[in-house]
Amino acid sequence: MGTAAAVSCALLLAGCGGGNDGADRPDTRHRPVSMAGKGAAQQPVPQGKGSKADDDFNGDGAPDLVLDDLVHSGHGDDAGIGVVYGSRSGLRPGARQLLSARANGARTKGELPAAFESEASCDLDKDGFTDLLVSTDPPYDGLGQPPVPLQIIFGSTQGLKGKAVKVKVPAQSRIGNDWSDQPVCGDFDGDGASDLVLHASGARLTFLRGPFKRTGAPRAAGKPLAAPGNDLVTGRATDVDRDGYDDLLVRKAANASGAAAGALVLGGPKGPAETGVLFPSGTDTAFGRFGKGRATDAAVAGPAGVALRYDVPGTLRSTLEAKNVAVDAGDLDGDGLSELVLSGGGSGSGGGAGEVRVFRGRATGLGTNATALVTPSAKGTTQVLAIADFDGDKRADLVLRTYRGDGEDTVGVYPGVKGDLVARKPRLTFSTQEFLALGDGA
Repeated sequence: MGTAAAVSCALLLAGCGGGNDGADRPDTRHRPVSMAGKGAAQQPVPQGKGSKADDDFNGDGAPDLVLDDLVHSGHGDDAGIGVVYGSRSGLRPGARQLLSARANGARTKGELPAAFESEASCDLDKDGFTDLLVSTDPPYDGLGQPPVPLQIIFGSTQGLKGKAVKVKVPAQSRIGNDWSDQPVCGDFDGDGASDLVLHASGARLTFLRGPFKRTGAPRAAGKPLAAPGNDLVTGRATDVDRDGYDDLLVRKAANASGAAAGALVLGGPKGPAETGVLFPSGTDTAFGRFGKGRATDAAVAGPAGVALRYDVPGTLRSTLEAKNVAVDAGDLDGDGLSELVLSGGGSGSGGGAGEVRVFRGRATGLGTNATALVTPSAKGTTQVLAIADFDGDKRADLVLRTYRGDGEDTVGVYPGVKGDLVARKPRLTFSTQEFLALGDGA
């Protein structure tokens, strides 16, 4: 969550709200701004001194945005990873960066990785600058344990900079001949440092204790942990039961419909070691606080609709008629409660592939009808990239990406507002094509 970039099945925390502050006065902050790569002058990355903000690679206290799958002509090598840096007033159009395997990747047996995609972000070395975990495709001859495909690009006063280092997974923390991949960041042992959980093999997890050294080595690591009945870690960690230890979601391999049963693995002094709540089969899960007086609620999307479970590990309370959607959550109106955001799909509740529906968090929980409907000006398939407070107004903003066709897309940043929850027009729009004008490097 992204957020880092967000993966569709991400576990997104906290809430979003919406509103209409001074509805009779024009809000100049929300006027659309174009980030045209050909017209906007390139700006330096703002320099910070370190912060505790999420996804703050340059440490200036403002979250930054990571973008994968940059659109480009042809079907050649991975185009790289785009980063838009933030400021106290929002994302800065000109302060953008392109990370690539050639400029930033670490070599394996003398070869650069062919793939280079963001996976997760957190401050692994505890220096006040968020670091980016990248998934690569190192060469492997099929014999023995394959190389670890994960690399770290460390944050700094100048943002993400320099060559990546490989994540070092000790031999005792690996099992079988599987890749050590699918990283999830979180403080699973409650010591204040960011840890990593990786998929080890089958229903086993690798737990790497932070903080990490600049060589990519964890502070400590033990034998793989069991996650009974599940074999995939996914999304972003969150302290669901609010005991001071982050928890994470694990899932079985998906069936033909893309759905899979899931479970919550609870953190503790020794890390994630206890399987807690079991979730119904689904394709995506989001956590938030959808009603007052509740700890953490869950929304599980599946082929038949969105199942709502209040007060995890409470029982199933209701189901929204919204099939084959992705779910995200965030506080768009700043009232302390989470809104539920549905994207994709098209069956039930009047949604289309390009429309995004927002359900307001209320004292009694989510309603059955969408409070807000965002229809991007660009036609195509729309996904949620991030929900975060980019402009510092205590209300989360909604970042959407619409694929318009082969090699074309539009990213729009829709501010959270009171009353209406989210602005009807984006404050900022751009295409990921614009990163390629920066050349192959940071």
